[in-house]
Amino acid sequence: MRAIAFKETGGPEVLRLVDLPDPEPGPGEVLIRVAYAGVNYGEIQHRLGDFGEPEGETVPGLEASGRVAALGEGVTGVSVGDAVTAYLPGGGGYAEYTVAPATFVFPLPEGLDPRTAGGAALVLTTAYGVLAGAARIGPGDTVLVHAAAGGVGSAAAQLARALGARAVYGTVSTPEKAEYARRSFGYDEVFVHEGFPEAALAATSGRGVDIVLDPVGGPTRLASFEILAPFGRVAVYGEAGRHPDLQLPVLPIWKHNRTLTGYNIGDLARRDPETVRAHGLSALTLAGSGDVRIDITEEYGLADAAKAHRLLGEGRNRGKVVLAVGDAAVGDPA
Repeated sequence: MRAIAFKETGGPEVLRLVDLPDPEPGPGEVLIRVAYAGVNYGEIQHRLGDFGEPEGETVPGLEASGRVAALGEGVTGVSVGDAVTAYLPGGGGYAEYTVAPATFVFPLPEGLDPRTAGGAALVLTTAYGVLAGAARIGPGDTVLVHAAAGGVGSAAAQLARALGARAVYGTVSTPEKAEYARRSFGYDEVFVHEGFPEAALAATSGRGVDIVLDPVGGPTRLASFEILAPFGRVAVYGEAGRHPDLQLPVLPIWKHNRTLTGYNIGDLARRDPETVRAHGLSALTLAGSGDVRIDITEEYGLADAAKAHRLLGEGRNRGKVVLAVGDAAVGDPA
C-alpha cells in the first residue's frame, strides 16, 4: 500500500511517500480502506519528536474515514463494507489501509459525508471530551476558546452551544481569522490574541468566563487564569505553542476560586476507552444532525502531506485540513 511515513524527526521534508505491506487486524481491531485522513497538530508534534523517536517507517495520522476491509477476532458492531470514521491512537491514517481498535471505529452517521468524516473522529471527540469531561460544562456557562478558528476550536465552539453554553468567545492570531471564526461558527465575539484578557473581561462586564479551553500553553495559559469567573476552569488539551511547562503557584488558585483541569485523548484511550467512545458517538451524532459543522477548507493528495504540515506548522490554516487518499464514495484507493 502507499503511505506517508518518516524515519527521522524534523521538518515537513522528512515525510515521504513509501510502499509498505498492508496491515492486518489483530483481535479487537478493524482494518479500514482509507478514503480521507485528517491532518492535525498532533501529527506535527509526532513528526517533530514530541512523542519519541520513530522506530523504522512510522506512519502518522490520528483520524481517518473509509470502508471496513476486514475484521479482527471478536469484533462486533460493524461489518465488512461499512462506511466508518475512526480515531487512531497509534497513528497510521496517512495510508491506503489502516488498523484501528474497534472501540474507536464509529459508523458514519447519516448526514456526514466521507470527506468531512475524515477530519471528524479526533477533533469532535477531543472537543466533546474537553468540554464535557475536563471542563464539566453546564447550562448557562460562558466559554472562551483559544485557537478558535482551528479544527478542535471551531468544533468546540459549536459543541459548547449545543451543550448549553450561554455565550461563547474565541481568540485567534489575526483579524482575518477572527472574521472567519465569527462568521462560520457562531461565536458571540472573537478577539485577536494580543490583549484578549482585557477584551474578555469587557465582554463579560468584568465577571470573566466560566471555562477557558487552552491548547496553546505558555503566556496564553497563564493569562487565562486572570479572566476566570468564580469557580471558573482552565481546561488544557494541548501544547501548540511548545513553550516550557509552567510552574504554577497554588495559592492564587485557592484564593480566587479557580480550577486547572486537563484532557489528553491518548491517555484516556489507554485507561478509559469506553468514555472516549461515548464522547465520540455523542459528538458525531450532533455532527450528523447538523448541530455541529466541520469546515473542510483545504484538501491535499496523499503525496502532498508535507505541504499540509507546512500550512499547519506556520499557522496559516483555518478550519480543517484533510488528505484525499481513496475514492470518496467507497473508500477504494485511487
